[in-house]
Amino acid sequence: MSDHFSGPRAVAGPQCDICDFFAFPSPQRPGNLVLAMDVVPRADASSTFSDAVVYRFRVRSAEVEGRAVVPGTDELTVDVRFDAARADGRAGFLQTGTCTASLGESVPVLVDAIDDGRRVSGVRAFAGLRSDPFFLDFPALQKTLATGRLAFADPGTLTGPGADTLGLVVEIDRDVLAEAGVGPLVAAVAETVSAGPLPIRLERLGRPEVKNFLLALRTQDRVNRDIDLRDLYNLEDPFHVGPDYRGAYRARLDANLAYMDTFDDVIGWPLGPNGEHPLTELFLADHLVVDVSRPHAENGFLEIERAVLAGRRHRGCGGRPVNDDVMDALYTFVIGGLDVPRISDGVHQATRRGTTTFPYLAPPNRTAVPPRPVGATSAVAHDHEHHSFGRYQVS
Repeated sequence: MSDHFSGPRAVAGPQCDICDFFAFPSPQRPGNLVLAMDVVPRADASSTFSDAVVYRFRVRSAEVEGRAVVPGTDELTVDVRFDAARADGRAGFLQTGTCTASLGESVPVLVDAIDDGRRVSGVRAFAGLRSDPFFLDFPALQKTLATGRLAFADPGTLTGPGADTLGLVVEIDRDVLAEAGVGPLVAAVAETVSAGPLPIRLERLGRPEVKNFLLALRTQDRVNRDIDLRDLYNLEDPFHVGPDYRGAYRARLDANLAYMDTFDDVIGWPLGPNGEHPLTELFLADHLVVDVSRPHAENGFLEIERAVLAGRRHRGCGGRPVNDDVMDALYTFVIGGLDVPRISDGVHQATRRGTTTFPYLAPPNRTAVPPRPVGATSAVAHDHEHHSFGRYQVS
């Protein structure tokens, strides 16, 4: 799955496991920026957010410099923290939290509260059980990676139909972005960080499938074949990968990207003189790129990056809208090349499509979540049961 089970730490702690991350201009309020992450693969009505984790969004202004999109240093941060959940006889479990931007007041959050998102100081927030928005044909991808030949069919088979996750959505008004000096072109990431006096980055996510598709495959790596790099990668600052393991990430990306470019028998990305792949630095700069001045559009993923590599101005909003078929876009870009016919796995939407109104992530599939009255409180902790359908790893 996109970033589900992206390393041993994520498997051990599903409440810190970022399954997906989305960033896009609001279709409901143009000019606003929507940021969404979901955690806890295979969540159900008993699943809770952790009171030991800070769920964080980070946004920086970005500029096009040559053939790259480069984030600046000014940053807007939005942290969401939750109290411990407590049992509630009427509706299962009750949990509250706060959403705090680096500019502005805190927004109260009541998990699974069904409303339009209360706006405080230009920020709306929602948290609750949602339909898993990611979609792909995983067996066909496994066969493709194992054989080195495209194994996709149309129609494909949706992996994990009916799955739910815990969704977290924040919408930031354009005035808040302007006050923070961020935009209109932005670089955005999601993180989970340990709460308390010793903050440690547990997971981070920019573009989908960097860890589980581009870094997880080990067989092509002639330097670090025995090492699962994903937990190390998760510890890195998304806007500044440190020098200690940078060479290991580059070697893995160079090897895997070169291997994937052979799947269609046409080399779309000729290697450099020392075997370096032309997309390695792009994926190592792992963030979504969004132009909030452009209207919301369904097919934004990699649109800005592709335009920059082609030396032309982008036309769309970029980023990653909820219903975007990011796997088709990724296959086409990595396997095919810059401007080539679309490569598709034959799966074109998740179990439920996202909506055009806040909170944008579709309602859950398996368990109806009763609406909660705004203003309820929570207290004691609830032990979360780990749910999974196996590790997503190709080795």
